[in-house]
Amino acid sequence: MEYRKLGNTGLKVSVLGFGASSLGGVFHQVDPEACVKTVWAALDGGINFFDVSPAYGETLAETNLGIALKGIARDRYYLATKVGSYSEAKGDYDYSAARTEHSLHDSLARLGVDYVDLIQCHDIEFADHDQIVNETLPTLHRLKQKGLARFVGITGLPLRVFPSILDKVGPNIVDTILSFCHYELNDDSLAGLIPYLSEKGVGIINASPTGMGLLTPQGAPPWHPASKVIIDGCRNAVEYCRKRGIDIVKLAIQFSCSQPNIATTLVSTARPSNIQDNIAYAEQPADESLLAELLEILKPIHNFNFTRGRLEHRDVLVGPVDESNGSANS
Repeated sequence: MEYRKLGNTGLKVSVLGFGASSLGGVFHQVDPEACVKTVWAALDGGINFFDVSPAYGETLAETNLGIALKGIARDRYYLATKVGSYSEAKGDYDYSAARTEHSLHDSLARLGVDYVDLIQCHDIEFADHDQIVNETLPTLHRLKQKGLARFVGITGLPLRVFPSILDKVGPNIVDTILSFCHYELNDDSLAGLIPYLSEKGVGIINASPTGMGLLTPQGAPPWHPASKVIIDGCRNAVEYCRKRGIDIVKLAIQFSCSQPNIATTLVSTARPSNIQDNIAYAEQPADESLLAELLEILKPIHNFNFTRGRLEHRDVLVGPVDESNGSANS
């Protein structure tokens, strides 16, 4: 497993990280025993970065991850969790100082640890950014001073939310950003922010190399926010690979992990065999010829996007617009 520096934190994280949303039953019902075995398989395969949130399965993911990590030496892994988003389905977002502090204490109890390596403001496209700057981040730094967290980050879907915060704060206030669905085969628009983030010394965490299921044989789940044009374009790529006996997930992971300025790319699963396969993919060089063929198939929807959140935080849509779901569509 390759390890890369996470911004200026001094942490060297595995190029493939574990996103624990699947442990919360986000994609399908989960077996607690399988969750434990999946986490152990990740550790055995060299993954040392685990990312979770109280929002995933409304605390179920943190609970299952905590059970899996019980008895594992604390120096074997880096652990990240989040505050602010507690249930996307219920619209439960709260970035206040009181809820933030309470949330971190509750997360530590569920995870069975005394501290997390990274605490992140989750899905800040749903937040008042003045509150993030003036209330949430100062609260997290106060908790950091108490030894409950080592570093502080922000996460979100629209890319514009990152400079919106980073341009308002001084150095060493935000150590990392977590972006998802913006560095994958069909959408690599995160690349445009890399020079800006690198200049600020902010570590980059990428998530969802398959676009939350878009680039998998199973396809996007019913709740997926992508438009029909994006979904159909990705299905074309999936079918192209299926007919040729090519594993599109393997190429998707290799593509995302190949960007040297992205410290880690998170994959999510609750099946041990899946994480073992993902680790093997990340450790193998991509077939550049196959990759070029696949990128050509995806070219008609390249960087077509979907967005969400408060109106002032939404990205400008690329591609024909589907007014019904805030996505590029026909």
